[in-house]
Amino acid sequence: MRIMIVDDEVIIRTGLAQVIQWEALGLELLEPAASAEEALERMPRERPNIVLTDIRMTGKTGLQLAEEAKQIVPEAEIIILSGYDDFEYMQQAIRQEVSDYLLKTSRPEDIIKTVMRAKRRIEERWAVHSRDVFKNKEARNRLFERWVIAGDTAGMDQELPKGILSRLFAERERAVDDRLQILLVAAEGWDDTAAPGSLLLFAVENMLGDLLPHSETLVQDKRIVVAIRCKSGIGCDLRHVRAVTDKIERMLKCRLFVAAGLPVEKPEQLHESYTAADYAFGYRALLSEDRVEYMAVLQRKGGKTVCTHEEELELSSILLDHDAIALKDWVNRYIQVQLDDPHMTLESLEASVRSVAVSAHRWLERVMSATGRGGTLEEKPAPLQWERGTAPRDALFQHLYAVMKLYHHRYADGKATHAQKAMAYIEEHLGGDVGLAQAARHVHVHPSHLSEVFKKETGMTFGDYVTRQRMRRAMEILSVSPAKVSEVAAEVGYEDVKYFGQIFKKYTGKTPSEYREKAGSPTTGE
Repeated sequence: MRIMIVDDEVIIRTGLAQVIQWEALGLELLEPAASAEEALERMPRERPNIVLTDIRMTGKTGLQLAEEAKQIVPEAEIIILSGYDDFEYMQQAIRQEVSDYLLKTSRPEDIIKTVMRAKRRIEERWAVHSRDVFKNKEARNRLFERWVIAGDTAGMDQELPKGILSRLFAERERAVDDRLQILLVAAEGWDDTAAPGSLLLFAVENMLGDLLPHSETLVQDKRIVVAIRCKSGIGCDLRHVRAVTDKIERMLKCRLFVAAGLPVEKPEQLHESYTAADYAFGYRALLSEDRVEYMAVLQRKGGKTVCTHEEELELSSILLDHDAIALKDWVNRYIQVQLDDPHMTLESLEASVRSVAVSAHRWLERVMSATGRGGTLEEKPAPLQWERGTAPRDALFQHLYAVMKLYHHRYADGKATHAQKAMAYIEEHLGGDVGLAQAARHVHVHPSHLSEVFKKETGMTFGDYVTRQRMRRAMEILSVSPAKVSEVAAEVGYEDVKYFGQIFKKYTGKTPSEYREKAGSPTTGE
């Protein structure tokens, strides 16, 4: 609360400023004014709550100051000081709505008591106003949430005339072709902790209210919901909003993200604009732009939705190698390809990310089956946890890492034999050069030792087991895929298609084409 002393006598104004400890009374002492004219010139900027003024001064009197001050700061308390114990002055002071009348000869304690009575009156008015403002703000917020966020517009016709959300719906200033629009604004840059984040949102909300006169705001779920009225002839192209948000970023030293919904014609359609803005907000962590409009993202056709066979093979190899660094690199590359696609949508990205999770689960099932422990998973991977509006990189990496860790810490290390680990390696490398030396290196034993324990545990040589698994994989592909036989051969590690055919017939009693025909799979004519 601020107090200003006004007196044309330097001794009086300096004495009043120094003899009383104003700060201890909870008052900020403004620079004393040497005349009524100076005080009136400073009042619009400094807005004192209490004015302690001499009644007789060169130029305008204290009573004239009181009258004009009430026009500038209506809520100010005016206390008159006079060297004259004159009833006529007192009567005139009362007519000027002066709060109190004191003699300059009054003791400091009397002046303090008078000033404190004025301070108490101001605080009482503030308390009443705060309660009213709080109640109005509460009512406004409830209606804003109900109409805009929940889409329940029942009773809107009756409530709007009462002045609720009046900044947005003031009919006397509204043109017929004005449009309404919802913006969702997020802010960051002050701190990552909750309290400063809330303070930043509060500061941004206040500035939005000041700079967007035809708007209503509500802080909801760590973002600001802004309902704006786009003036006729300007439209809702966000150029004005960008200028406003750029100014806020410069003044508050923060970063803003703005998602804009559809422009609508009627108040009851604001929920549609909010839903559209909420969808656009989901691109916050995915695009480089800091201003996103719903209509712009709506034009996207959608990117890739599945993890390709080649990508799945690379992922499987990394998971089996238990290489966290390679896994993070693979995830970064995979996600960046999606983000660089101009047609990527939230739906296609989500499908693509979940396709990777499914591929990892299939890998876990395959290696468990290959080691003879299929169907015995005591602990299954937790579902992928990824929320729209957040970057998927960390969520996908954490999920894949958990799958990899589950296998190697729970089912492989210390539980799987050397032969079982080799089986898992073979399963994931059937399309390449799967040799005894490579498998032994993966298992960390000598090749001759692996060959011996492998034969003892499986009843067949390492080479025979590889051939059996390759033929099994080839049979699966031929049963469901129209791929050429040469492509199937390459898929299971055979460059020579003729040699592949010989081995396949020896193993199954049929050529690859005969097997496919009997299985009823579509053919390519080969």
